Amino acid sequence: MNGVLLTIDVAHPGRRPEEVERALLESWETVRNSPALRIVKIIHGYGSGGKGGATRELVRNWAFRHRGRFRGILYGEDYSLHDLATQELRREVGQYHDTDLTMPNPGVTIIWVK
Repeated sequence: MNGVLLTIDVAHPGRRPEEVERALLESWETVRNSPALRIVKIIHGYGSGGKGGATRELVRNWAFRHRGRFRGILYGEDYSLHDLATQELRREVGQYHDTDLTMPNPGVTIIWVK
């Protein structure tokens, strides 16, 4: 954990889809019930085929289906200090350290929990 940020890695080692979804739900519940945490950073990898992997699609589809539970969903390829949605998130939750803010990373998805 990093102040307001909970990071989970659902790509290493690889998991079955139902295990990934269970980890996503548990992480959301942890952040939702925390007085300090506001963000779940999901490391899902990008896949070796160059088009994004199955775990990445699973995570992003899950986030889309549950989008009513979140203030926002930020894709790693857009997540940067120059992105307006990222700037809004950091204004609301406060400044925090995250190495993925320095360069786009399509292997992560950021979920801003309500």
